Amino acid sequence: MQVILLEDVKGIGKKGSVAKVSDGHARNYLIPKKLAVQATDANLKALEKKNAAEAAERAEEKEAALQLKKKVEEAHPVVIKGKAGDGGKLFGAITTKDVAEAFEEAYGMALDKKKIVLKENIKQAGNYKAELKLFPEVTAVLKIRVEV
Repeated sequence: MQVILLEDVKGIGKKGSVAKVSDGHARNYLIPKKLAVQATDANLKALEKKNAAEAAERAEEKEAALQLKKKVEEAHPVVIKGKAGDGGKLFGAITTKDVAEAFEEAYGMALDKKKIVLKENIKQAGNYKAELKLFPEVTAVLKIRVEV
């Protein structure tokens, strides 16, 4: 029997895929637990519509990410003020949370701190670059200036 998986099922397939399983497994396990539905013509057409809608939504998200990348890379460096001791060494390090807050304050756009990747710990005043993961295939370079 062919079924459309509604959830990831180990050993069978991923969510949204069509899989061929034994009739008993489908009727006694997958369908009652709402892990799959039978692959009828109507269900296959609904799956195609859903996949097309998801693809269009992902394309829109990617386009928005590309536009944000352009804005981020054209923008002036994000300035973060820190307290420092002798020699310009900061008290504590600048974190991704600090970078996200400074970016939002400067440009009015919220960034998720989990999407910011610092290559090194920022413990001194100076200019730095961070990688901003906006979408699986889209990353931007965010310029940071730490001042005392």
